Amino acid sequence: MARQPYRFPQARIPERGSGVFRLTVRNAMAHRDSEMKEECLREDLKFYFMSPCEKYRARRQIPWKLGLQILKIVMVTTQLVRFGLSNQLVVAFKEDNTVAFKHLFLKGYSGTDEDDYSCSVYTQEDAYESIFFAINQYHQLKDITLGTLGYGENEDNRIGLKVCKQHYKKGTMFPSNETLNIDNDVELDCVQLDLQDLSKKPPDWKNSSFFRLEFYRLLQVEISFHLKGIDLQTIHSRELPDCYVFQNTIIFDNKAHSGKIKIYFDSDAKIEECKDLNIFGSTQKNAQYVLVFDAFVIVICLASLILCTRSIVLALRLRKRFLNFFLEKYKRPVCDTDQWEFINGWYVLVIISDLMTIIGSILKMEIKAKNLTNYDLCSIFLGTSTLLVWVGVIRYLGYFQAYNVLILTMQASLPKVLRFCACAGMIYLGYTFCGWIVLGPYHDKKFQQNGFPETDLQEFLKECSSKEEYQKESSAFLSCICCRRRKRSDDHLIPIS
Repeated sequence: MARQPYRFPQARIPERGSGVFRLTVRNAMAHRDSEMKEECLREDLKFYFMSPCEKYRARRQIPWKLGLQILKIVMVTTQLVRFGLSNQLVVAFKEDNTVAFKHLFLKGYSGTDEDDYSCSVYTQEDAYESIFFAINQYHQLKDITLGTLGYGENEDNRIGLKVCKQHYKKGTMFPSNETLNIDNDVELDCVQLDLQDLSKKPPDWKNSSFFRLEFYRLLQVEISFHLKGIDLQTIHSRELPDCYVFQNTIIFDNKAHSGKIKIYFDSDAKIEECKDLNIFGSTQKNAQYVLVFDAFVIVICLASLILCTRSIVLALRLRKRFLNFFLEKYKRPVCDTDQWEFINGWYVLVIISDLMTIIGSILKMEIKAKNLTNYDLCSIFLGTSTLLVWVGVIRYLGYFQAYNVLILTMQASLPKVLRFCACAGMIYLGYTFCGWIVLGPYHDKKFQQNGFPETDLQEFLKECSSKEEYQKESSAFLSCICCRRRKRSDDHLIPIS
């Protein structure tokens, strides 16, 4: 009897409409939806981490942010250059006036500061003459100055200058007997000299007891006064002029009592709003064009700020989807490193630069409209924002392989370089303090300004070089004479040495 083959039982197909059939269909649909969500999430993640060029190839999506960043670089840099040129005129005007004031009010000023002070005196007569010279120059300012200067009011709302002297309260000194008796309490005496007092003839203020100085007790004499000026050179740049207030201070320092009184001059310039400006021509139109340009820069930065903020918000939503999917499918959270991949630091950098550019542009517009005068604060915002804008370009260079290797190298080496700088900085600071205490008192800063003094050998060689130049000039002169005296009949002769 032949053996019959074994037959497997056929799977029972659930009947349509039964509970088992509906459950099977529901599970299949849920699995299919899960696969579709996973595939959709994977596609969104791939697209998010693409470069702008890859995004354009994948979906033909125009890289608006890239084009806007390039336009913003051009606009912000142009704005910075224009403001830098204007700020350069402001700084130059301040420095030129400081130099002019030193020549006007410091007697015997050579044009170069001796050290950290402007000049010095060594006799009592020179000290009195220097003090009276500054006061007389202030009185005759309108007749001698070349600039657009006028008198300004001081803290007491008075036009004039203020002279103060600091000295020890009392004391006697006999150096020959090595005797000293002094009260180290410091007294301060001040006198206000108005223009009316300075105009009196004869000048009674010179003979007052205030100007009878006891130099062995004297610490310092301070002369302070205010001047006003108008910067007209900005008109050549088709900009509105600025009005300045110069707070000048002349200090005769005798604290060392070494027989040398150091004279310091300090000028603090402040820009104030001009009360009445009537300028005709194209200056007003140029100011309006500049304001329109600054407004356009603000609009561009606002658009960039909105796009970058939108990208960060979308990235956070995508990260949330990925975290939920990963936790649902693999039953474990995503590591912190992967979570930080969704936070694009370049977008944060662009947002910070946009905010600083907007603030700086608003300040610049107020300065151009002469409602504000804080050039330094505006320079900080515009300069820092421009730096961040140009640093942001590195992100787009990273899409090229050659530049990407360099950027990755910089990112990997930056922590180690910072640690090296920290260690080297400690060594440098220690060496600085050691050199300052050991060599500082015996080192003059003049060598860095005027060069080191020549040694005997250098002076001797210098004399030799001057003699050689003289001999060359003499030989050239003699050869010229010889050439002129040479006859044609001697052409057949050949000199032999």
